[in-house]
Amino acid sequence: MKNSIAVIGGGSWGRALAFAFSQKNNVGIVSRKQLSFLNSYFSHKVLQIDLAQALNFKYIIIAIKSDVMREWLSKVKFNNKSIILVATKGIEIDSGAFISDIFDELCENKNVGYLMGPSFAKEVLEGMPCALNIHTKREKELACFANIFPNFIKIYFNNDVIGGEVAGAYKNIIAIAGGISDGLNLGNNAKASMLSRGLIEMARFGKFFGANSETFLGLSGAGDLFLSANSILSRNYRVGMGLAKGKSLKLILNELGEVAEGVQSTRAVVNLANKHNIYTPIAKQVDEILDGKSPKDSVRELIAKDFEI
Repeated sequence: MKNSIAVIGGGSWGRALAFAFSQKNNVGIVSRKQLSFLNSYFSHKVLQIDLAQALNFKYIIIAIKSDVMREWLSKVKFNNKSIILVATKGIEIDSGAFISDIFDELCENKNVGYLMGPSFAKEVLEGMPCALNIHTKREKELACFANIFPNFIKIYFNNDVIGGEVAGAYKNIIAIAGGISDGLNLGNNAKASMLSRGLIEMARFGKFFGANSETFLGLSGAGDLFLSANSILSRNYRVGMGLAKGKSLKLILNELGEVAEGVQSTRAVVNLANKHNIYTPIAKQVDEILDGKSPKDSVRELIAKDFEI
């Protein structure tokens, strides 16, 4: 008997997940886009449903923008028997809250996991293989997802929720830096140096919030970082490329036509770093570039700066 799964969010990642789950399951998607448009993405039948219907499903996937999560979550009430998988990454700018903080505060249903790892939506839509982490304190309740995902996606479980959250948000910042590095034609040596230092910076930031350092060496950390910082399939990488070419952030985002979560994550991480005195040199330079600083000036400052271990 097939499971019934609701995917909330019709963006590129929501569509990719709906496609993936439809290989084995009955899937309904909540989207502002019309089904006639969505059907072009699916080889199996996916139904368009409304939010009220979705909230009655046993399995619910949430793939909406991080900056609207609090407002959205404050207006919905889940069935306590539902099992929820959150596929949104990011940190609130004003509060510094992680997505899991928002769920802990506003969601009575605690059967929640957070999907992280290297996964371009385009490749998932093509059925190309990948491996992902579900970060959760409720592995027993979410273990069923291991068999619900399609055969081309391998699922691992990790109980380090905050580590997964930090990795999922921070890798987008370093992806912007990766795009800047390639856009300035700084070469392979510089790129490798920046990525390795970015990974250390990510882990340092996560350690402050209680994350397990091993998390940053796995799929959610190094895996997603290396993917996102090295390909034009990454929206955040393309933001960096555009900044390196002298384009305004507004123009870049208009050209993308989709959300680049790294922009908000950069602001949020730098705010938290300043508040708690966490050493985050790459994130701070990316933040200043987003505000109009010359990328070349940032590179010179990073090279001249004495890094902490």
